[in-house]
Amino acid sequence: MFSEKHAKAGVTFPQGFKAAGVKAGIKKSGNLDVAVIYTEREAAVAGVFTQNAVAAASVSVSKEVVATGTAHAVAANAGCANACTGEQGEKDARATQEITAEALGCTAEDVIVASTGVIGVNLPMDKMEKGLRAAVAALSADGSENAGNAILTTDTYSKSCAAEVEIAGKKVRFGAIAKGSGMIQPNMATMLCFITTDAAIDSRLLQKALSETTEVSFNMISIDGDMSTNDMAVVLANGAAGNARIQAEGADYEAFKKVLESICKGLAQRIAADGEGATKFLTVNVSGTKSFADAKTIAMSVAKSPLVKTAFFGEDPNWGRVICAVGYAGIPMDPKTTVVKFGGIPVYANGVGAACDEEALRAVMGEHDIAIDIDMGAGEASATVWTCDFSYAYVKINGEYHT
Repeated sequence: MFSEKHAKAGVTFPQGFKAAGVKAGIKKSGNLDVAVIYTEREAAVAGVFTQNAVAAASVSVSKEVVATGTAHAVAANAGCANACTGEQGEKDARATQEITAEALGCTAEDVIVASTGVIGVNLPMDKMEKGLRAAVAALSADGSENAGNAILTTDTYSKSCAAEVEIAGKKVRFGAIAKGSGMIQPNMATMLCFITTDAAIDSRLLQKALSETTEVSFNMISIDGDMSTNDMAVVLANGAAGNARIQAEGADYEAFKKVLESICKGLAQRIAADGEGATKFLTVNVSGTKSFADAKTIAMSVAKSPLVKTAFFGEDPNWGRVICAVGYAGIPMDPKTTVVKFGGIPVYANGVGAACDEEALRAVMGEHDIAIDIDMGAGEASATVWTCDFSYAYVKINGEYHT
């Protein structure tokens, strides 16, 4: 299903999509900072957005586009969040739509707008306009990698993927680019994610698939417990694959949703692994609860604990910090029936520390990918949350991240 060969093709892997990323001078680093993704053929659109009450102008504007059910383009920038910028911020977001639409020959209502960067700073619209026009001029079927790099902030690399599946006898392609590294906490994380597909699907079902998929992917990651003002994940489906339009739930819809969920989970894991200053990728598996919600609450409590995260950075198998976070999660539990394992090795059971092979445990703590398994012994439900450790670099990165 997934294509490593075409992973870098990202959002231009599906038929009919072009992309570009250019340098507009918005980032102080001088790196790529304006991206455009475009499909000439009208696309069904779906989106999920931050639940922060203090949302950026790009969020409110893009929600309006998603409400229409169709879109032709995404215009994104990094280096300036255009959040908490009042009326001017909204004017700038709408101007971004208008400039992009004029350059592409579509309508402003067909342009998704996304921004990421420092909060409380107005978009430098002179640079933004030049960047948007340059990006439109540079649109190509090979432009996804530059577009992916243009939306990065503190990420160490661009997250991209490509996939192909057969639906109704037709080969359907998917592609994606995403960014996210800090201020990560659902719902959603500080991330931008753009997914493209040449599938033909009703916008209502596209929204249903994305919303449900987000609950088990992007809403299951945490790096630092902070919720951003600019988060969004958007899917454009232009129908160029020629499959029979998916208009009802059934086998075709399930096949489509399965690929979408795999893409979103994969990107979510890569975002968590690329957390600011991260040296460990932690998977928190909670089982044996009465509901998914209970399992998620417990897993998030562990994943968000600074004491747990710093212990794993120091490669200290301090299971006490984990069981402590389980205990204050607010879900009724019995310490004597709860079992905690690090990398498959039991470290806590029957209300006390478990005897284990200390050499094997030290080896586990030295690995990059570590699973924290917690069995509550109280039911059949489960949930998985992805996170990372806290290192010295996290403080340094965020201490120096300012205007």
